[in-house]
Amino acid sequence: MDIQALLSGKSALITGAGRGIGKAIAIAYAQAGAAVCCSARSVDEIQETAQEITLAGGKAIAIPADVTQMESLNAMVAQMLAELGGIDILVINAGVNLDRKPVVESNPEDWRAVIEINLLGAYNTALAVAPHMVQRGSGKIITIGSGLGHHGAPALSAYACSKAGLWMLTQILSEELRPHKISVNELIPGPVITAMNANLSEWSGQIPDFDSEWIKMPEDVVPMAIFLATQPDFGPTGQSFSLLRRLC
Repeated sequence: MDIQALLSGKSALITGAGRGIGKAIAIAYAQAGAAVCCSARSVDEIQETAQEITLAGGKAIAIPADVTQMESLNAMVAQMLAELGGIDILVINAGVNLDRKPVVESNPEDWRAVIEINLLGAYNTALAVAPHMVQRGSGKIITIGSGLGHHGAPALSAYACSKAGLWMLTQILSEELRPHKISVNELIPGPVITAMNANLSEWSGQIPDFDSEWIKMPEDVVPMAIFLATQPDFGPTGQSFSLLRRLC
């Protein structure tokens, strides 16, 4: 896929850009001509992503931020605006899956942390960025969702509930931001081999038809992320774009 110059003149913010899907999207957006802000809690990882982009001739900066802390996010957005001049595209990707036990055996602290990062973190990130997009009168917001947000699975309650909330947040934001020519859509990658999902075989038997799914690498998610970032101002919004063989 030749993506060169598709995002020329645009600035993109990707959370969770230090590894996995976030890193792959950050690199691809830079290859497409966007100036990219790589953000996550891990300074070393996002600096590595930004360096990889700049060494390849792209433009990228690394700004650490904690999506659970509004002060941290607001500072990151302010720095990005100062250095890159705007935010045209936001990819809400930061997420964790800390609790993999049945509800009756789950750890309340782990359960709460998943909701705080995956759902409240997404809300915080949108809250920090959307006012700037509203002021500009355009923008693209892409939330990285999950098929588990549309149907549950045993022993994955925290993750499924956080992604279900994210899907509803995506739909509500799409309605609220539509008048400002800002689209908000969910991208469901399906099973992807990442640090969070290093052992995907443990999901077999928990999720219907999992064994027949396309097991992807982070780079396989890139074409859909490019597609959503390059739609017109009045293009699709409030929709879920899934790379799963079957959503439910």
